[in-house]
Amino acid sequence: MKPRIVFLGSPAAAVPSLRAAARLGDVVGVLSQPDRPAGRGRHPQPPPVALAARELDLPLHQPAKVRTPDVVELLEGLRPDVILVVAYGKILPPAILRVAPRGCVNVHFSLLPRHRGAAPVAHAILAGDERSGVTLMVLDEGMDTGPVLVQRAVPIGESETAGELTERLATLGAELVESELPKHLAGELAPQRQASEGATLAPMLRKGDGAVRWDRPAAEVDRQVRAVTPWPGAYGFVDGRRWIVHRARPLPGVPSAGPGVLRVEGRHLTAGALDVSLELLELQREGSRRMSVAEFLAGSAPPAGATIRPGPGAAGE
Repeated sequence: MKPRIVFLGSPAAAVPSLRAAARLGDVVGVLSQPDRPAGRGRHPQPPPVALAARELDLPLHQPAKVRTPDVVELLEGLRPDVILVVAYGKILPPAILRVAPRGCVNVHFSLLPRHRGAAPVAHAILAGDERSGVTLMVLDEGMDTGPVLVQRAVPIGESETAGELTERLATLGAELVESELPKHLAGELAPQRQASEGATLAPMLRKGDGAVRWDRPAAEVDRQVRAVTPWPGAYGFVDGRRWIVHRARPLPGVPSAGPGVLRVEGRHLTAGALDVSLELLELQREGSRRMSVAEFLAGSAPPAGATIRPGPGAAGE
């Protein structure tokens, strides 16, 4: 008999695990966040998990709150063997943690206990970690503090953005769901208590975290750009107009003309950091589209000596 699974998740990174759960068992219910206004028209849009649930013809629920008797009653009525949670976006109350006989199993995109919280991928890149990974763990009442079932590590690419790493971890997480969740359901995995040593927090990013501080070493600037891409996006202001920096790379042998000072050399554009320069590879002006630096410069090159500044909201400003 296939296991009865309730799935809780919202963003695109959770969809591969939902599909894995559907292959593995009988998904008797999917809970996702309510539709939110998005796009230029600010029309309500369903989260990716909700779209996938409809595509798979799975029972979908989008409660505004989970800390209600109605939601607990709903879950109890579904009689799940296990509740699978992937980036749902809300902390689950004890009443929900107790619903399924095999508990709530969470797919977390870090090697716990490092980077507990809502933005583990971004914080791994910000911290300069050489590797990240996926942890399957049993949720308890703490913030990602429950016992670990299994972990898998992967190296972080030197130019990899948070978005790109998240896609890789989402695929790995789905593979672990398919290979390891049956072992947990059969009682074949021994949950291991997390070590207290090495625990760090990974709080949710804010829009202001994308404001690039150029008065730091180029390696730190590079990590910030990669960590906040695609959201909230790395940005600065040139002559009062917002620029979004989609890709950049440090140039160890190229001296800086000063923090944020821009230099154009042919089809290349650099910005100074505290120590050396960074080459800006892909940019976007406010109200325009993303483009290569060659296209960007062909449209309108910045004047000599122009500076890209953090603007309001920069951390440390």
